[in-house]
Amino acid sequence: MPLISDLLFEARAVAQSLAEYASGPHIRLGVTGLSRAGKTVFITSLIEHLTKAADPSLRGRRSTLPVFRVHAEGRLIGGRLEPQPDDAVPRFAYEDHIAALTGPQRQVEARHWPQSTRRVSELRIRLDFEQKAGLRPGRQSLAIDIVDYPGEWLLDLPLLSKSFAQWSRETFIASASAGRAALAAHWRGFAINADPRAKANEDDARRAAELFTAYLRACRADEYSFSSLPPGRFLMPGDLEGSPALTFVPLAIEEGEVYPPDSLAAMMERRYEAYKAHVVKPFFRDHFSRLDRQIVLVDALAALNAGPAAMRDLEIALTDVLTAFRAGRGNVLTNLFRPKIDKILFAATKADHLHHTSHDRLEAILRHLTTRAIERVENVGAEVDVIALAAVRATREAKVNGHGGPALEAVIGTPLDGERIGDEIFDGKTEAAIFPGELPKDPQAVFLGEPLAMLSDEIDYRFVRFRPPTPVRGKDGKPFPPPHIRLDRALQFLLGDKLI
Repeated sequence: MPLISDLLFEARAVAQSLAEYASGPHIRLGVTGLSRAGKTVFITSLIEHLTKAADPSLRGRRSTLPVFRVHAEGRLIGGRLEPQPDDAVPRFAYEDHIAALTGPQRQVEARHWPQSTRRVSELRIRLDFEQKAGLRPGRQSLAIDIVDYPGEWLLDLPLLSKSFAQWSRETFIASASAGRAALAAHWRGFAINADPRAKANEDDARRAAELFTAYLRACRADEYSFSSLPPGRFLMPGDLEGSPALTFVPLAIEEGEVYPPDSLAAMMERRYEAYKAHVVKPFFRDHFSRLDRQIVLVDALAALNAGPAAMRDLEIALTDVLTAFRAGRGNVLTNLFRPKIDKILFAATKADHLHHTSHDRLEAILRHLTTRAIERVENVGAEVDVIALAAVRATREAKVNGHGGPALEAVIGTPLDGERIGDEIFDGKTEAAIFPGELPKDPQAVFLGEPLAMLSDEIDYRFVRFRPPTPVRGKDGKPFPPPHIRLDRALQFLLGDKLI
């Protein structure tokens, strides 16, 4: 029998859908991805392009969105920001983020990537366009609510169907894998020696949570780049930072065994269930379940650098992500009373770190990572695609002379301060030509053998991080939308059918 709270939520969701339907064409686009995948940069670039694509000052310039049909066909009249739709949700700080990317003129050091997503935020943009099909051709508008949220939180949704004992068992198994065992040693030593029947002690619980969180953080470090690390709020606490809600850990307990009410096991189980009830479920209800379209950004290059174990872990994480989506093909009634996500795009970001000859290979690797999960979602009618993109292109391409050999296909940009290749350390001010190497033709190769960084004796196969590009400015000094790779293709997939 449904809980009263569930019924109230359903009634509120229907009321919200009715209000949005009455206000005209509307779509809620979710943007997520695991840490450092580029969510903030993607949204900022998307808004910058949509609000300036039809700007009269850009007329005469080559189209920056040739695959986005409404723009390519000259039907996009304009895009504008509108007031934040949800009073209880923070506004996405677009103006701050674009200022970080562009910086003051002639100050290279001032340009920097904006801070990453740490909580849910939202922004509404309205597109005016000429509709050429349907019952009402002519000027129309589409409201797009962009919902930004940490992908780590998305990985919590499968916990709703798992008991404390099941989650504990799965976490212990994962932590014993070859890639994680050393990182988990301190936490596992504490947890395995803890007596689940011992009387609960707050100091012990806090110490255990600190060790468990340290293990999760170590797994996320660049050299390991593991992705499947729930509970997500331990790494991305948001407004729960320092809260007792994050003071629980897995324990070596048996499914179905009953422990005394004042025991350590009982305390941990209560807090786990409270986490699901008061953290995970409200996120699902208030934000995630209302989405119509979704893009999941994936930093596949970080996992490629770290090696096969990280790639296999990323595959698990992406499968869990797709399992969490409320996917299916919608119609007027389902969209009105209970929206479903009918389009999901997986995007491998930072394609500008590679030469264009490897972009299709990066896309193939991502498709291989998501094959099983995509088949499951497509069976319920949702449309899924994969793409390699760079929402802001920080490099350009050139051929550079090899050491006595043929010219090499390189990317040129300004590496971030402290980035290095071999013994060379970059200062964050000087451009450099980087030969990133070629990704393997067979996507399965990335799951085998050594990390890509170790596959060659001649090339340090590490992907260098670059500063944002120098913006091109108009006569008024304002920057033009940043260069990108395949952002227009992403926009066409996610929004194109709503702008015919």
